[in-house]
Amino acid sequence: MGTTLLLILVSLALGFAAWLLFLWAVKSDQYDDVERPKHRMLDDDDEVRDSDAESRGGKERTDESRRV
Repeated sequence: MGTTLLLILVSLALGFAAWLLFLWAVKSDQYDDVERPKHRMLDDDDEVRDSDAESRGGKERTDESRRV
C-alpha cells in the first residue's frame, strides 16, 4: 500500500512539473510558428511591390516592364 501511494504521489508531482514547464514554454513564446518563415518566400508579394513603386513615384521597374 505504501509503494502504491508513493508511486501516485511521484506521478502527480511529475505531471504537475510537466504542466508548469508547458505553461512556461507558452508564456516565453517557445511555440512560435516555425513553418511560416520558410513558406513566406513563396507568397505572392505583388501588392507590396506595387505599393512601393507608387510611394517612390512609379520609377521602380515592375516585372511587366522587364519582360519587354
